[in-house]
Amino acid sequence: MTGAQAIVECLSKQGVDIVFGYPGGTILPLYDALYGSPVRHILTVHEQGAAHAADGYARASGKVGVCIATSGPGATNLVTGLAAAFMDSVPVVAITGQVQTNLIGRDAFQEIDITGITMPITKHNFLVKDISRLQEILQHAFCIARSGRPGPVLVDIPRDIQTNTYDFAGLAAEYPRQQLLRQSPDLPALLAKAAVAISNARRPVIIAGGGCISANAGQTLQQFSEQCGLPVVTTLMGIGAMPGNHPNLLGMTGLHGLKPANHAVHTADVLIVTGSRFNDRVTGDRARYADGKIIIHIDIDPAEVHKNVDAAVPLVGEMNHILTVLTQAVQPGDLSGWWQTIRDWQGRYDTPAGRHDFSAPWVMSELNRQLGDKEVIYVTDVGQHQMWAAQGLAVNSPRGFLTSGGLGAMGFGLPASLGAQLSRPDKRVIHIVGDGALKMTGCELYTVAAEELPIISIVINNCSLGMVRQLQHCFFNKRYSASLLPLRMDFTAFANAFGIPATVTDTADEFGSALARAWERQGPSMIVANIAADDMVSPMIAPGGAMDAYVDAE
Repeated sequence: MTGAQAIVECLSKQGVDIVFGYPGGTILPLYDALYGSPVRHILTVHEQGAAHAADGYARASGKVGVCIATSGPGATNLVTGLAAAFMDSVPVVAITGQVQTNLIGRDAFQEIDITGITMPITKHNFLVKDISRLQEILQHAFCIARSGRPGPVLVDIPRDIQTNTYDFAGLAAEYPRQQLLRQSPDLPALLAKAAVAISNARRPVIIAGGGCISANAGQTLQQFSEQCGLPVVTTLMGIGAMPGNHPNLLGMTGLHGLKPANHAVHTADVLIVTGSRFNDRVTGDRARYADGKIIIHIDIDPAEVHKNVDAAVPLVGEMNHILTVLTQAVQPGDLSGWWQTIRDWQGRYDTPAGRHDFSAPWVMSELNRQLGDKEVIYVTDVGQHQMWAAQGLAVNSPRGFLTSGGLGAMGFGLPASLGAQLSRPDKRVIHIVGDGALKMTGCELYTVAAEELPIISIVINNCSLGMVRQLQHCFFNKRYSASLLPLRMDFTAFANAFGIPATVTDTADEFGSALARAWERQGPSMIVANIAADDMVSPMIAPGGAMDAYVDAE
């Protein structure tokens, strides 16, 4: 068979049912092989959309997402999406076309060194120069993407490798789907040390990071919290690791974390950190963050241990195993006083609200009210709306809240939504986006409409780049440079151009009715929520400050 046919065969053997992409000259042999194959191809409007869609597919399903692009500009348009997947540890395989092998290095039409460009933002990448190694490389790519700490892998395939024929022996039936996991060589002794520290703690807190969801460890985490009576906070990426309505959950911690969660972290004597990289938005001032605390850091990636915050007890290994051992070994003392302090904080600090009757926090509460018992996946873009959603939504299942955390890529939301919806047709995707972010990849509404995906897009419209404006308000003497959007875009006309019905809402009653109608529809729809431009995300920690150093965002 041809190399292109072998690629399709490899994809099928890896269980790939959907790929996202955009055709072009050097990748056309693969597109010809996809024609009539069992692998479904979703044509996006832009290659960045294909990468984000593959990312959303992977986050929602736990499987490897696949995107395809041609050489040159097609390949470079994948970069933002691959960087977002890399920062958030999402398994994606990108297949790019390349000029034929005898033209590489000769500045041929649409030639670009995509393996060099993507080296810092992929777990590994390959340039296939020998057709006899094609199937081995593709198998290896999928294994690398899904094993250990997941992440994106790129495979660059010259056009002649796709068109040449060779004796395809078939894939090895027992090819390993998972590489051996690395773990601390003295893990049993470290687990015993961690168990003693947690048992003796007076103010322990679990921090659930995105690694907890990647490891499918949500249920194990919940059992650990319940059996040992431990409070849980989440990072932005860890939302959904514990059910949003669980009494042990205090909410999100960090830059825009809820005050009870931040106070608990700030006051804790032992932090059990599960799959978090301690990024700057979680810790603020790292020295003060760790001061007086015993840090127990659980992670699959040894490179993350001690990178940002020194851990007294580093536990490198498979999270479900580690949490199970700790659940059995910990004998917690009397934590009633600690819980009373936490409940006092929860009573003192209300859930964040807007300064206006119809506000983004109110929208999140209405989503909870109407959709709280429904099977939904929330996908956000990046900005103020993202933080309001993270603070206010009750997410009751892992992989139920998808967002670009590490890279913070505006434009992520809509293409990630279509990938998530295609991977989980049993659930309804609710896409939450700001008016600025929607302009970046909004034309993917074409793909949503073409595929008749029942995504509900909620546009939080404040006619500004809201988070930029908020930072200028707080730290740049209210000099709103390039953050105000004076032209009030008609988002209903924009959605209607793709045949998608849309409703503008200016009041709570209008929004509530619009949401109920959108849910009853079987196809895509959009709701525009016009809110005040001067609403701020609150609370807000001073960048680089301690967890109790709040900025007045009013």
